[in-house]
Amino acid sequence: MVATTRHPCKSARRTLHLGTMLAQEPVIRLSVFAAVLVAMALLEHAFPRRPQRLSWRRWPSNFGLVAISSVLLRLVAPAGAVGVAAWAEARGLGLFPALGVPAWVAAPVAVVLLDMLIYFQHRVFHAVPLLWRLHRVHHADPELDASSGLRFHPVEILLSFAIKAAAVVALGAPAEGVLVFEVLLNATSLFNHANLALPAWLDRPLRLLLVTPDMHRVHHSEIRVETDSDFGFCLPWWDRIFGTYRAEPAKGQLGMVIGVECFRADDEQRIDRLLLQPLTPEP
Repeated sequence: MVATTRHPCKSARRTLHLGTMLAQEPVIRLSVFAAVLVAMALLEHAFPRRPQRLSWRRWPSNFGLVAISSVLLRLVAPAGAVGVAAWAEARGLGLFPALGVPAWVAAPVAVVLLDMLIYFQHRVFHAVPLLWRLHRVHHADPELDASSGLRFHPVEILLSFAIKAAAVVALGAPAEGVLVFEVLLNATSLFNHANLALPAWLDRPLRLLLVTPDMHRVHHSEIRVETDSDFGFCLPWWDRIFGTYRAEPAKGQLGMVIGVECFRADDEQRIDRLLLQPLTPEP
């Protein structure tokens, strides 16, 4: 590892900066989350892509899951992934410090690499039967809207955090880059699950930069070959590079059936059933 010497004043300023960031991280994330969620809800109402039967009746369970996951994460890691990054930086851990990569380069590179990690993690959760049972809670939503982007089993959230934290330490990712990644991941998850009709002239160029609702909706088809495509959450490049991109579902955006067949019933959407669902094998 390459040793680096910091001026005491710079080191003190950096420590103060990280402390301020850690204190403000929950406010920043919650503010962006609330703003994007409200914006998506308004846009979904104004420009719906598909008719919804259950609509808001799914929300208590979807929001309940994210509330449970948030509490558990705060108990396990109060400072979150940003705190992990600050901890690693204080000890000079990771690839970027070892190579002497400046923070202004390391931060954006970390955002891209962490997004690629989420892409591969997503594929693994589809490929491994035990992990699929956890992730299936997300796919068992029979309709899609912004709240679907929050619907993950708490155990999956904890596993995902552990994977992300390990990657942050291995990279030595700057805390600023990790914060940007966390904000982008949450915001784009709300966006690409939204029941939002984007005009084709906007969707086509936008999906070169971001995963759009029409692109990600294919991933929620009940047809398994379509479920196992379009794994990206934020950046759409990985699906194109690694051969998992599918432009449209076979039955079209309005004809496709969303969800998992044996878990689409109304009573399967109760939060107690969702928490226990990983214990139930598919027929």
